[in-house]
Amino acid sequence: MSALIVGADRLGNIPKLLQEYGINDYIHWKGRKKGMRNKDIPQNVDMVIILYDFIEHRLTDRIKEESRQMDIPCIFSKRSVSDLSQKLDMCKDCKLNCNRRMN
Repeated sequence: MSALIVGADRLGNIPKLLQEYGINDYIHWKGRKKGMRNKDIPQNVDMVIILYDFIEHRLTDRIKEESRQMDIPCIFSKRSVSDLSQKLDMCKDCKLNCNRRMN
C-alpha cells in the first residue's frame, strides 16, 4: 500500500508507524510553498495523509478536493504518531493491514 503525505518538514517516527499499518511506500510533500499547489496527486497512491499543522492552507483545500475526485481516502492528522495512529484506526475507507501490532 502507498500513501501521499502532505505537510511537515520532517516525519520523525511516522514512517515506522505507517509500516505497522502496511503502508510500505510513501511520497512526502512538505507543503509549505505555494508552488506545491501545482502538483497533482500521483496515480499510484492508495491514500492521502494531510498533516494539517504544517501545511499551506490553500494546498489543503486543493488536495482534499482532488483526493475526493479520485475516490482516494484522505486523512487529516496532527504531526504526531499517536494522533495519526488514532486517525488510521478510525479510517473505514482505508484498505489497511489489519494484522497491525497491538500495544
